[in-house]
Amino acid sequence: MAIEIKSAKEIEALRVVSLMAAETLLLVGEKLRVGMTTDEINTIVHEDTIRRGARPSPLNYRGFPKSVCTSVNEVVCHGIPGPQVLKDGDIINVDVTSFFGGFHGDTSATFYIGTPSPGARKVTEVARKALELGIAQVKDGGRLGDIGAAIQEYVEGEGCSVVKDFVGHGIGRRFHEDPQVKHYGKRNTGERMKAGMVFTIEPMVNLGRFEVDIDPKDKWTVTTADGSLSAQFEHTIVVTKTGCEVLTKRPKPLRLSENIATIFA
Repeated sequence: MAIEIKSAKEIEALRVVSLMAAETLLLVGEKLRVGMTTDEINTIVHEDTIRRGARPSPLNYRGFPKSVCTSVNEVVCHGIPGPQVLKDGDIINVDVTSFFGGFHGDTSATFYIGTPSPGARKVTEVARKALELGIAQVKDGGRLGDIGAAIQEYVEGEGCSVVKDFVGHGIGRRFHEDPQVKHYGKRNTGERMKAGMVFTIEPMVNLGRFEVDIDPKDKWTVTTADGSLSAQFEHTIVVTKTGCEVLTKRPKPLRLSENIATIFA
C-alpha cells in the first residue's frame, strides 16, 4: 500500500476529528477515579463520541467488542473494557479513536489511579517523554528510523524497554494505513517523511523486558511477558514543510490523577 500524502482539505478534516478524540480523552481524565470499572470508561467514551456526532473507531473493528481500549498495569495495549475495578496505585492507558467526516483521529494517554508506586511513575514518565522525543524527529525529508532511534535510545537509557511487536501507523480514511512507525531502530534508515504524511507515534514502554503475550482467548489483550508494568502515550501527527503539527494536541492540560497535581500538556 502506497503512503498517502494528504491534501490541505484532508488535513483540515483530520484536525477536526483529532480534536474530537483529544477532547474525549480530556473528559476521561476528569472522570477517572478509584473504584470505577473499565466498562464505565467505555460508556463515557462511547457517549461523548456519539454526542459529538462521531463514532468510536474501535467498536467492531476486526471484531473488537468495545468503543475504547483500556489497558491496566501489565496490559500493554488493546485491553477490553469490562468489570475490572480500578484500584489505588493502578495505571491505565486509555486509547481513544474517533471517526468523523470520513477520517479517523487517534490518541491515548496513561493515567495514574490514586497514588502511583515509584515504578508506575517511572514507566509512565518515560513513555510520556519518549513520545515527545519521537515527535521532535518529525520533519519533511527526515527518516522514520530517526523516530524509533530517538525513542529507543532514551527508553533503554532509562532502564526500560520498548515494545517491538506493535508500532505506530498511518491514519486517514482508514484506521490503519502505511507507513508503519517503529519505536525502535537506527537513525537515517526507513522511509523518508514528506509534508502531508499523517501517522501516529505511540511508544509502548515496559518497566521490564520488551516481550509481550497476546491473550489466547480474546485474541486482543496484550500483556508484558514478565508481568511488568507498561505505559503508552499517543498522538496523531502530520508532517509539515517546517516540521510537524500534532493534530491530537489537547486544548488544555490533561488531568493525570485525582490525587496528583502533575498534568500533561
